[in-house]
Amino acid sequence: MSKRKICVVITARPSYSRVKTALQAIKEHPQLELQLVVAASALLDRYGSAVNFIEKDGFEITAKVFNVLEGENLTAAAKTTGIGILELSTVFDNIKPDIIVTIADRFETMATAISASFMNIPLAHIQGGEVTGNIDEKVRHSITKLADYHFVASESARERVLKLGEDPAFVFNTGCPSIDLAASIMKEPALNFDPYKKYGGVGSTPDLSNGYIVVMQHPVTTEYADSRKHIAETLYAIKDIDIPVLWFWPNVDAGADGTSSGIRSFREQYRPSHMHFFKNMEGDDFLRLLANSKCLIGNSSVGIRECAYMGVPVVNIGSRQTKRDRGNNVIDVNYNREEIVSAIKHWLNADKAKSSDVYGGGDAGKQIAGLLATKPLRFHKTIAY
Repeated sequence: MSKRKICVVITARPSYSRVKTALQAIKEHPQLELQLVVAASALLDRYGSAVNFIEKDGFEITAKVFNVLEGENLTAAAKTTGIGILELSTVFDNIKPDIIVTIADRFETMATAISASFMNIPLAHIQGGEVTGNIDEKVRHSITKLADYHFVASESARERVLKLGEDPAFVFNTGCPSIDLAASIMKEPALNFDPYKKYGGVGSTPDLSNGYIVVMQHPVTTEYADSRKHIAETLYAIKDIDIPVLWFWPNVDAGADGTSSGIRSFREQYRPSHMHFFKNMEGDDFLRLLANSKCLIGNSSVGIRECAYMGVPVVNIGSRQTKRDRGNNVIDVNYNREEIVSAIKHWLNADKAKSSDVYGGGDAGKQIAGLLATKPLRFHKTIAY
């Protein structure tokens, strides 16, 4: 009996950490063959070259798709999606997968879903059914309707997918594969590497031995014109905080140029002695860095997911994670420097947050691989009644 070919498409830095343990489980499963396609910003140096970490982890890449159009605005995002449909369709025609797997809700994932659907290749979607209150939600729910298998990360997400009319027999609450990584880290959470030596970056190199905070703030697609103003509030909130700050570069979304230019301008003007800036970091190292931090500041979903499991305090800024399931580790604030400062001070003087399993308990990757191996291939569906 031939192995079932599972094509996983990774299009961005966060997508890899969201699916890494599933990739490993697929690779090791005796009934599955992993076909790994890396595309879009996951290939670009200025967004951290996630492809380098993928290869370092021992995964063989079946195909690379360069489809990001310069611009970092809504038009560029739409055109990047269009190019992705063209290029991915050719790749799928060449490698002929049995099932295609797409992750989450970024605009590039829509290209994967459309190509798979029109080519009549069964589509599996990881992290469907969540709500955030921005353009990602349209993309996420659209992919849910195009997908044949649904591997959701929480019970409320499962209920939402069912309300969208999906067949309960193909909707599975596996938890999030990124929690698998967090669970592994928390078994031995000590910070066992020097982030400056290992990852370089730019800026001062403050002593981290007495604690530090981490910042990761992305532009919000529906508010992209205000991205520079938004990042300025965070920068000025943290400017005079008396603790080292490790700052990570934003995703390639509409408004990323405003976020990036705001950071560069601030850095050049103030030369802050307590801040260091990184492009990217291996998933395991990033989670270990978070696990040892005083808190995470910004609007990354890592604060909602992995940090909930690890009990890392979070100051969540703005609307990007609106309505997502939360643990008790999150304080929500507006794009307002006073609110941000107040929330940071709260966490710096508070006990560590309690761990939450709202996004799973650490075995999502193996669950997903097992379902991909055993569920029947599904070429047609209708609305469940």
